[in-house]
Amino acid sequence: MDLGQPVEENYANPNTCFFHVLFKAAALAFYILSALFIDNFVIIFVVTVLLAALDFWVVKNVSGRILVGLRWWNEINDLGESVWKFECLDHESLARINKKDSWLFWWTLYLAAVAWTMMAIFSLIRLQADYLLVVGVCLTLSVANIVGFTKCQK
Repeated sequence: MDLGQPVEENYANPNTCFFHVLFKAAALAFYILSALFIDNFVIIFVVTVLLAALDFWVVKNVSGRILVGLRWWNEINDLGESVWKFECLDHESLARINKKDSWLFWWTLYLAAVAWTMMAIFSLIRLQADYLLVVGVCLTLSVANIVGFTKCQK
């Protein structure tokens, strides 16, 4: 073992990273593969949106807090106005966040939105308005997390 070599940093939370990626991949994979094997639009819609909703919840409430130390939510105040709430670790704790965990979190957050955007373009090209609805719901959930965590990070 060469002591002059820098130690390669591993993922600090491999289980959280796994589930962070799993639900994104599951929703996308099911949507893409369902066109080949399933002829029922309702089943495709329900399962894809359910997987995307699970991804939204896991990212917003679990992996965001563990991997990057951020959490956001939205409340309605007494005047009926929407108010964004943000939680962030203190600077000392944020400095200890694992770089690989953070990198995985942000890249998969943005790549999932890019993938859903591409699926939307394919649905438009193929003139499939019903499938565009599925993609629209999934893209909305993905972008909501991007906006929430980007605002929270600032």
